[in-house]
Amino acid sequence: MSVQVAAPAVELKELSGPMDKAAGPPCEPVAAHPPGHGVAAAPCPLPATEREAAPASSSSGGGERPPLSGCPGLSAATKVPQASAMKRSDPHHPQHRHRDGGDGGGGPAAEALVSPDGTVTEAPRTVKKIQFADQKQEFNKRPTKIGRRSLSRSISQSSTDSYSSAASYTDSSDDETSPRDKQQKNSKGSSDFCVKNIKQAEFGRREIEIAEQEMPALMALRKRAQGEKPLAGAKIVGCTHITAQTAVLMETLGALGAQCRWAACNIYSTLNEVAAALAESGFPVFAWKGESEDDFWWCIDRCVNVEGWQPNMILDDGGDLTHWIYKKYPNMFKKIKGIVEESVTGVHRLYQLSKAGKLCVPAMNVNDSVTKQKFDNLYCCRESILDGLKRTTDMMFGGKQVVVCGYGEVGKGCCAALKAMGSIVYVTEIDPICALQACMDGFRLVKLNEVIRQVDIVITCTGNKNVVTREHLDRMKNSCIVCNMGHSNTEIDVASLRTPELTWERVRSQVDHVIWPDGKRIVLLAEGRLLNLSCSTVPTFVLSITATTQALALIELYNAPEGRYKQDVYLLPKKMDEYVASLHLPTFDAHLTELTDEQAKYLGLNKNGPFKPNYYRY
Repeated sequence: MSVQVAAPAVELKELSGPMDKAAGPPCEPVAAHPPGHGVAAAPCPLPATEREAAPASSSSGGGERPPLSGCPGLSAATKVPQASAMKRSDPHHPQHRHRDGGDGGGGPAAEALVSPDGTVTEAPRTVKKIQFADQKQEFNKRPTKIGRRSLSRSISQSSTDSYSSAASYTDSSDDETSPRDKQQKNSKGSSDFCVKNIKQAEFGRREIEIAEQEMPALMALRKRAQGEKPLAGAKIVGCTHITAQTAVLMETLGALGAQCRWAACNIYSTLNEVAAALAESGFPVFAWKGESEDDFWWCIDRCVNVEGWQPNMILDDGGDLTHWIYKKYPNMFKKIKGIVEESVTGVHRLYQLSKAGKLCVPAMNVNDSVTKQKFDNLYCCRESILDGLKRTTDMMFGGKQVVVCGYGEVGKGCCAALKAMGSIVYVTEIDPICALQACMDGFRLVKLNEVIRQVDIVITCTGNKNVVTREHLDRMKNSCIVCNMGHSNTEIDVASLRTPELTWERVRSQVDHVIWPDGKRIVLLAEGRLLNLSCSTVPTFVLSITATTQALALIELYNAPEGRYKQDVYLLPKKMDEYVASLHLPTFDAHLTELTDEQAKYLGLNKNGPFKPNYYRY
């Protein structure tokens, strides 16, 4: 198997000009990136499940965080003095100072009434009744979920209930009816979608408009190329994270002439209001936050299996959509022109298909393009790892011991962020080159078994499976935080924790305590799925870079003349990578230096690029 570097079929300088239909020179093979080499693809928190009120004696400095709604110590019947019925005396005025209360903190001072003649009298005291949490007063109790998804779990549920329920839940602001059981239509009368609540479309539209401001390259691409419609006739089926940034990509593809049908690649990362906005705009979207496993595959099938419509392009994130078509509808590949894949997990699957001779269409490996690796994987994860951990745990990073499994681009970003916050960071790695980089960057290289008993946080970012096993989980210290920054949920062996002897407690949205019989507990985030897109958000500007790369890859594969791309995996042309980067430079008021003719001749380069050979490593 060889990985090819694609020769672009699209003239990048003038997208508004006619597409180049002439076949280019043969593609030069380059060394393939080994799959699972420690680089994972990057991609809003879910509503909290039912919780009991915290004891009133808990302090804010430790223990579990009290519920945000309502006060756990006060009864709903507590009376508050009415401001309109009395006037509080000035504690700093000598005539109005109470003899028994003073103006210090020695006890509550009585309220005072001031008559028209200036006489001060003590107001009747209002007795405030305090009701503690142990009196079983419940606040904002939500109904238990029923239907297709598993039941919501309170922290008092037995271990046999909790491990089997797998913690499926959705937005508690809506009713608990499964979207699959609802009959919804948008304002145009179409019902070809399945989202949580179509009425949220207005809010989603505002989020999309905000995202557009931070995605300059996509907006520029939309403006320059929509006149020619380079994707006219393209029928794209997509399976990615459905966020505001993805919505900008989908609407750009639509503006360039494509028809799109979309499902989510992650059951927790969908923004319900954005999915509603896309459905309202006429995009067939099948996704909502908190899908079950059955819902996940049902949504993908609804995108693919539709009467009178067959896709001719695939945009995938993780390979699940490609896998489903191969498994259920293999004849569809007769009309599909190509696959664009952006994650290390999905690319690994494509390499396996190619090696086995089962890849029957060309595939573009976006994950290993420079603009994806360096920006989405490195810079995006450098910021989003802290955001995800803070939102879910409220923890202090200074002085914490952290082990990061994998020192690819994602691992590098995570380590840099945690080190800057004062954490003590260890790294595990299988690749000696990445391992040497970790050592030169000041991190101690270890085996996971050597530090598993002492670390406070375990982060996986390898794209592999069973990186953290049940044996590791058994040896972790009490309250160790375990999370995953890789695309796939196979890195942490979560399935081994769903056993009768372990108790699961839902603490807050996307945060579970898994408790051992001896009382030890670990803190599992997002059930081992992608932390940043499941528990927080990622920087829009970085996603603009990735989305623009995806759009150009789709244009390239769709417009390439027959025979240019074989049934193999290709890397994005270097020229296209440089073009994506150049579209983002105006945001920073950046000015590129131009080569003179003499300099270009000396270096043996074209003045307009590409400026680096394909083997160059940035």
